Amino acid sequence: MVQVKFHETSSLVQTEEIERIEIDLLLEAIFRYYGYDFRNYAFPFIQRRINHRAHIERLSSISALQEKILREPSVMAAFLSDFSINVTEMFRDPSFFKSIRTKVIPLIKEYPSIKIWHVGCSSGEEVYSMAILLHEEGIYDKTRIYATDINKNILEKAKQGTFPLEEMKLYTKNYIEAGGKRAFSEYYKAIDDKVCFHPFLQKNMIFAQHNVVSDHSFNEFDMIICRNVLIYFNKNLQNDVHQLIYESLSTSGFLGLGKREGVKFTRYEDCYGEFDGPERLYRKIK
Repeated sequence: MVQVKFHETSSLVQTEEIERIEIDLLLEAIFRYYGYDFRNYAFPFIQRRINHRAHIERLSSISALQEKILREPSVMAAFLSDFSINVTEMFRDPSFFKSIRTKVIPLIKEYPSIKIWHVGCSSGEEVYSMAILLHEEGIYDKTRIYATDINKNILEKAKQGTFPLEEMKLYTKNYIEAGGKRAFSEYYKAIDDKVCFHPFLQKNMIFAQHNVVSDHSFNEFDMIICRNVLIYFNKNLQNDVHQLIYESLSTSGFLGLGKREGVKFTRYEDCYGEFDGPERLYRKIK
């Protein structure tokens, strides 16, 4: 009986080793052929996404998925969408936006111009939230919001400013808790089962495809919002992305991260001061 258990354990370890090799080869192939670098994403996340795509394609192995991805661009496009994390909502974590409204805005409102970068903007809910907040604080006209994501298709959706009507109850609640000053319904028009946000909110938004893993800094920003992106990277890649953020942030610029993220234990820990600890808001100090 003990001998059988040993063989079962040995077989399981062997299977896991083979899967790890297949995943490494797949990610290397994608990088070499398509230029997308997922090699330093957190392995559990990578593993789930790859197995999910293999199941959808009805494939028995990751090696079979590799062949299909290399030979069928449509499968690669679907795989890329699998890696985009599109869990978002307007004024998500209302206290975060309230902190920006009450603590950050008073310090930057006298700037002659303001640049904000939303990293991994997904379908745009938090970008439109920021535009509304800036509008109510009277500084949107002199602000440019740069919204980027790796997924070209989700960016096209973000540009439309159209969201499900059923979400408005939650979004209205978030808006009020974030310190909203008007009726939230003033910002959109309901059409059937969707709402379209008014075009004036889009006038200072710039949407662009950008990969924080492989692309370079493209501007200097007064505030960078990068929430719930870094948690999907391993430690080395997190440090690389923090370097990009640091180089893209102006002197005394503000950085907003997700609830499970921070600057501690990164190479840039000493470059920031904790501006609002509970909300993961930091300010560049050197």
